[in-house]
Amino acid sequence: MKLYWVKTNRIIKNIFSGFTWNFPSSKKIVYLTFDDGPTPEITDWTLAILKKYNARATFFCIGENIKLYPDLFKRIQTEGHCIGNHTQNHVNGWNSSTTDYISNVNLCKKTIQEYSIENYKLQNIFRPPYGKVTPKQFKLLKKSTYKIIMWDVLSADFDTSITPEQCADNVLINIQPGSIIIFHDSVKATKNLKHALVQTLDYLKKNEFEMKAIKFDPEPNL
Repeated sequence: MKLYWVKTNRIIKNIFSGFTWNFPSSKKIVYLTFDDGPTPEITDWTLAILKKYNARATFFCIGENIKLYPDLFKRIQTEGHCIGNHTQNHVNGWNSSTTDYISNVNLCKKTIQEYSIENYKLQNIFRPPYGKVTPKQFKLLKKSTYKIIMWDVLSADFDTSITPEQCADNVLINIQPGSIIIFHDSVKATKNLKHALVQTLDYLKKNEFEMKAIKFDPEPNL
């Protein structure tokens, strides 16, 4: 039994309107995002395929992985992609105290700042691991001016019970202008990602979509 939805329902978006689920647009623009990296080999592969299609993306990185693979983290930046905070240790907000959770987010922010290349424009964006955050945690994150980025389309590449073809269909059937699409540059997602991302990029290129990184003022998304 699946415990997730692939296409985020409009009702969910309205109830949790403080989150950014997508960027409504009449233009053919989508936002590819990748969680849980940087991860050797799979993040390298992801960057190479994005470059091939002239696509920009947003990587929501785990602080501990940044520390383990600083050169790979910097490569994400030098190749023109944006960085988001995904906590220091991939923390589930529902299983954490508010104090511990915010401390972990702040630790990841410090790690991002420490390991970023010189003069890199950091975006104050955050994605909660598993999409799980409590109302109190959300309130404090917003107070710290974080833009909390969720998603419009979930590839479910992490789900090893689905085939790579099913993973690709999850994305291709649900893409709309302004969609935020979530993949994972992780070991677990590798098999599905390597098929689904290529299929997605092919589709977007053939249909003349622009693939942009998530940026807020002074570089708006729309």
